[in-house]
Amino acid sequence: MVARVCAWALRPTVVCGGGTGRRAALRWLSPSWGGAVNSRFSGRFRSSDMNDALRKDERNKIMSRGLPKQKPIEGVKQVLVIASGKGGVGKSTTAVNVALALAANDLTKAVGLLDADVYGPSIPKMMNLKGSAEVTSKNLMRPLVNYGIACMSMGFLVEETAPIVWRGLMVMSAIQKLLRQVNWQQLDYLVIDMPPGTGDVQLSVSQNIPIAGAVIVSTPQDIALLDARKGAEMFRKVNVPVLGLVQNMSVFQCPKCNHETHIFGTDGVRSLADDLGLDVLGDIPLHLNIRETSDSGKPVVVSQPESNMARAYLKLAAEIVRRLPVSPT
Repeated sequence: MVARVCAWALRPTVVCGGGTGRRAALRWLSPSWGGAVNSRFSGRFRSSDMNDALRKDERNKIMSRGLPKQKPIEGVKQVLVIASGKGGVGKSTTAVNVALALAANDLTKAVGLLDADVYGPSIPKMMNLKGSAEVTSKNLMRPLVNYGIACMSMGFLVEETAPIVWRGLMVMSAIQKLLRQVNWQQLDYLVIDMPPGTGDVQLSVSQNIPIAGAVIVSTPQDIALLDARKGAEMFRKVNVPVLGLVQNMSVFQCPKCNHETHIFGTDGVRSLADDLGLDVLGDIPLHLNIRETSDSGKPVVVSQPESNMARAYLKLAAEIVRRLPVSPT
């Protein structure tokens, strides 16, 4: 039986923007190729300090050519992303209430909210907004505004019940439009509600605009924590500072007897934060009012500002601001 040797070779390929880069291509080499071929490859990949340094320098040059240049969003001072590794953990509810809490904590700050979940936009319903985005003379979309928050979502561009059946390239084009073709005017904070996962949208947003910080939302459940870890590590790999984690749906209190039940487990997010060397920014309970107010388009921060749930979001927003870098003037 002829043994096979697996080697990686770099071959030219076309990358975004029309330039020429290189990518790793898997090739199978065997002794049947002949001694000269094997000798050439073994020489090329012979380990030495000099060759390692040259290859590392070449990789850095390739990566610098292949990645897009980050460009700030016009009029936006700081971008904050609210993300999760898994869906169904209350990320969008957290993003909406954090945006409202940022504005409530400091009335001098202008806050915007961008729904980057192209396939399942939920911001229009949660913020009680309907209608289409108007376009300015400069071909920029005007955000819809409610509760003092400027909002933009794919939900404003398609019918509410229409499914978005798009391939990746169309989704990336839509994200670029949501990032670059919106007239945000002047914002102190733009909160981006990311879709769940660690895919194309997360990479596109992270690589195209400077992000002041990312917040990872998770329930204490073990399954959710597995994906939350991946989400935090992804942002670290693309050099986005992770401000901390949010433990959502942490405890349920019976409205009749006030007995507390940890439906999704106890302090799982705190354990994950310790492993990652991060802080838990907030602890949000599982409460009927949070769900009902979100479904009715009256988020708890504005509809029940004196409640314990609203105070939890206000405290969370304050912790986020405390960890953000100093805002440019």
